[in-house]
Amino acid sequence: MHGTIESAAKLDELRARATSLPLEQFDPGDPELFRTDTFWPYFDRLRREDPVHYCKDSMFGPYWSVTRYNDIMEIETNHSVFSSASALGGITIRDIDPDLRRESFISMDPPRHAAQRKTVAPMFTPTHLDNLALSIRERSAECLDNLPRGEVFDWVDKVSIELTTQMLAVLFDFPWEDRRKLTRWSDIATTIPGPDGLVATEDERQAELTECAGYFARLWKERIEQPPKSDLLSMMAHGAATRDMDAKNFLGNLILLIVGGNDTTRNTMSGSIYALSQHPEQYRKLRENPGLLDSFVPEVIRWQTPLAHMRRTALADFEFRGKQIKQGDKVVMWYVSGNRDEEAIEKPYDFIIDRARPRTHLSFGFGIHRCVGLRLAELQLKIIWEEILKRFDHIDVVGEPKRVYSSFVKGLETLPVKITA
Repeated sequence: MHGTIESAAKLDELRARATSLPLEQFDPGDPELFRTDTFWPYFDRLRREDPVHYCKDSMFGPYWSVTRYNDIMEIETNHSVFSSASALGGITIRDIDPDLRRESFISMDPPRHAAQRKTVAPMFTPTHLDNLALSIRERSAECLDNLPRGEVFDWVDKVSIELTTQMLAVLFDFPWEDRRKLTRWSDIATTIPGPDGLVATEDERQAELTECAGYFARLWKERIEQPPKSDLLSMMAHGAATRDMDAKNFLGNLILLIVGGNDTTRNTMSGSIYALSQHPEQYRKLRENPGLLDSFVPEVIRWQTPLAHMRRTALADFEFRGKQIKQGDKVVMWYVSGNRDEEAIEKPYDFIIDRARPRTHLSFGFGIHRCVGLRLAELQLKIIWEEILKRFDHIDVVGEPKRVYSSFVKGLETLPVKITA
């Protein structure tokens, strides 16, 4: 089924399974549910009937699902019991072979986490973002001015990927002509190998990640020999907590920054077009009042939830909401479910661009692991929409998106659109 487009009747049938299937057979982490966009009723039912749910058999092994907003925040902030450490499996539902695990600051626990995170934090200060805003606007304007008029094109490739990849190249001071390598490496880092995937085998995936490490190692050597500069690679090369990283930690942090800077912004940029196409009254409201962008941006980020989950591993036996979680158990916090929790968010299934509290969402995580680049992501989305609203009365979505086969990255592979000539 992976790689096909289902009929409306087939999708209805897939969604209906969530009401008839016994809870003990629920596997909400099945990537096929995300590729077909049929996972919503599974999480609705789990929040109502079994908010801390155990799946004993899946393609990723056994795992717990935490599906309510407040419960997720509780797990997220309990570092003494729930670990992010890569040595225990890291932050995704998928276990990586122990020999292939790579530390990054998001897959570290306190106190080591803070020291490495602080090294790159200066990139995202208000002053630095003000400087970046000028170049983001220039690149956004140029990209939009070059879009075809009156013909169908893929918004994901022409806009979302192009702009986020340009931004990544700037952040890393990466060779401009090779910038699409960053997109490829980001996709490879999160893909599930298989006959319909980007790569067929895990060996192929590792080979491309090794190529990524080799390319960046050459750039790293250049940065060490130069005075400190304001790009991410130079910050790490000269930072006390990061300059002596081993090869696995180096690649781990690179992949974290590439995926964080690419997937999340790219998928929210694509999701914003799709969300407005599904809610024309909100699109009209935005065109009539561009001042609503400040609340529109966090609402899109909640609505899309570009990363569907984060995972922790239990360091000890722990009772949570009446369930016995055992030491070593995998615990998956479903952000995509928390962002539709009626108890935390009013009318969570409605897309409302002038919400009173639009920042009540989990898309960036919570606590010490909250996304370090969240303000940059918001800035990019705000600027692209300021520039869109200056230029186009309407962008029409002319077909269904193709969604990523993943229960971690919640994204769109393609989105056909047309701008009226």
